[in-house]
Amino acid sequence: MDRGFADLHTHTIASDGMLTPSGNVRLAQAAGLAAVAITDHDTVSGVAEAVEEGRSIGLEVVPGVEISTSARGQDIHVLGYFIDTLDPLLLDRLEQLREVRKRRNDALIEKLQTCGFELTMDEVIANIGRELKPDESVGRPHIAALLVKRGYVGSLEEAFSDYLGKGGKAYVNAPRIEPAEAIRWIHEAGGSAVLAHPGLYADDELVERIAEAGLDGIEAYHADHSAEDAGRYEQIASRFGLLVTAGSDFHGERDGIVFHSPLGSRKIAMSAVDALREKAASRKHGRDDR
Repeated sequence: MDRGFADLHTHTIASDGMLTPSGNVRLAQAAGLAAVAITDHDTVSGVAEAVEEGRSIGLEVVPGVEISTSARGQDIHVLGYFIDTLDPLLLDRLEQLREVRKRRNDALIEKLQTCGFELTMDEVIANIGRELKPDESVGRPHIAALLVKRGYVGSLEEAFSDYLGKGGKAYVNAPRIEPAEAIRWIHEAGGSAVLAHPGLYADDELVERIAEAGLDGIEAYHADHSAEDAGRYEQIASRFGLLVTAGSDFHGERDGIVFHSPLGSRKIAMSAVDALREKAASRKHGRDDR
C-alpha cells in the first residue's frame, strides 16, 4: 500500500532557513507529502512548533537535527531523526556546538574583511530582520545574504563558490567533534543517525569510514547529488546494511532563488520513515531498560 512520501531534510528560521517551522509543514502539505523532517543546524528549537502544526493539519513531522562535525579538513553533517528533543544532555551538547558555530562565523567575517569586504557579525544578524532566540543559530546563508545585499557578490551561489564554501577564499573549517561522536550523541538521545549529502564531501573513502562508525543510513538522494551520485551511495548503503534516505535540504527562498531546492523535490517512501522510527524506538527501549 502506497502511504506517500517524505522529505527528510529541511531547515527553518531556527537555523538558516527562511520559513517558520509551521511554514515548512504547510509547504510540505502543499507539495503532497505525507511527512517532513525538521533538521535545523545544531538546534531543535523549531521542532515543537512544527509537530503541533503537523497535528493540526494531519501531516507527520519527524523530529530531527543536523549536527555539525569535522573530518579530514572539511565540514561533515550528520542528521539525527526521532531524537528526544527534550533530552537535557542533547540540549547541552547542541548548545556547545552553537558556540563553536559562533566562533566559526566570527572567523569567516575576519577572512571576508581581509578580502576587502566591510561587514560585521552584528550587521549579518541585523540583516536577518528579527530578534534571534537564544537556541537559534546563524549560518553561512545569512552571511551570504548580506554579501549579496551589499553588492559584493551577485548571488548566493557566487558567495559560496568564491568565498564561503569549501575551497572559497574565506572558508573556515572550525574544530568540531568527529562524525562518530555525533552518531553516538544521536543514539544516546534515542535517535537514528544518517550521513547528510555525502556527495558534497568528494571523499567516498571517508563516507565508508563514517558508515562503519555506527550510522543507520545515508542520504543518497539530495538536491546536490547527480543520478550517478545517488546510485553510488545506494550501493554503499547496501554494502554496509544501511537505510537510504532523501532530502531537499530546503532553506527557503532568497532573492527569488530557492536554496538548495524546493521542499519535496527530493523524497523517499514512508517505509524509510518507519525504518528510522523503528531503529530509534529500539534505542529508546534500551535507555528505558537501563
